[in-house]
Amino acid sequence: MNKKSASWQPRFAQTLAFVVVVGSVTMTPTMVQADEGGVSFWIPGLFGSLAASPLVPGFAVTTTYYHTSVNAGADVAFARQVSRGNLQVNFAGNLVANLKAEAELPWAIPSYTFAEKFLGGQATVMMLVPYGTTRTSVDTTLTGNLGLGGPGFTITPGTSDHMNGFADLYPMFTLRWNQGVDNYMLYATGNLTVGRYHQQSLANLGIGHNAIDAGGSYTYLDQKSGMEFSATLGFTFNFENTHTQYQNGVDMHLDMGASRFLTKQLQLGVVAYGYQQVSCDSGSGDRVGCFESRVFGAGPQVGYIIPIDEHLQGYLNIKAYKEFGEQHRPAGWNTWVTFAISPAAPEEKSKTTTPMMRK
Repeated sequence: MNKKSASWQPRFAQTLAFVVVVGSVTMTPTMVQADEGGVSFWIPGLFGSLAASPLVPGFAVTTTYYHTSVNAGADVAFARQVSRGNLQVNFAGNLVANLKAEAELPWAIPSYTFAEKFLGGQATVMMLVPYGTTRTSVDTTLTGNLGLGGPGFTITPGTSDHMNGFADLYPMFTLRWNQGVDNYMLYATGNLTVGRYHQQSLANLGIGHNAIDAGGSYTYLDQKSGMEFSATLGFTFNFENTHTQYQNGVDMHLDMGASRFLTKQLQLGVVAYGYQQVSCDSGSGDRVGCFESRVFGAGPQVGYIIPIDEHLQGYLNIKAYKEFGEQHRPAGWNTWVTFAISPAAPEEKSKTTTPMMRK
């Protein structure tokens, strides 16, 4: 690839990095995903390709439409009834039940990337503002025994619920460093519990408790070949849900992405994630035991740059995941459609510098 044809790649990388990092930094509504009643703070797939790549300084905004459809068996269905307060004793026995959940969640993410260095790196602050709909149903009878040798029980079949409104707000801070083809990023996030939540609801948009999450990313980016690989590892600490006296265990998550820039506007690649709860649930409201959850997912992604003017550029990204290997967690598929408007990377002005190297 000659120097002229390679010159677009740094600008493309910065634009795509903004979308995949900022546009994908999103949280899901409470729609039965893991931990308490199958609900987790972190949604796998938040980070993907170019997670640690430098961004263009200035204000930017991202909009994302997220859709997911999942199913779960008796363990999650029973746990969801416990978290609603319907069951107050320990459980022993087998269940025959099926739980289904769907969510339609659009959100906006305003962000600002500072031009000045902070601790030798590039700092970004952002806030996720989600609004949407979640639907959950248990479509078969839930039966079993309450307590060791206890009496049998039956929960009314065909239970369903839905909710519309705002979910919790999610602020995030990131810090990035670049060393040639190697890029590093640290992040910290949490939630402000302002979303719609009610203990008795089968479907919620808030998670009902506070959580903090932190981790780091590495991105290998070769601008000459247009190849990149990214991985982000993080951990979630959950505080007790005071509505239910239930505390989720510590969650570990790994998000990955690999892609190639085929032209100055088109990028193709794959994404994947792994999610594993590494410590048991606890609290006086825990009626299901340790309940450590796990899931994996993988799928394709495509991105396309949309030039706006000399100062702004847009980017459309679509990615999808098919889930497998689940334990104590629903699994299915999810799709992300993201459109971002960000500052355009500066034009290259000398043969010895690139837009990624200059402020």
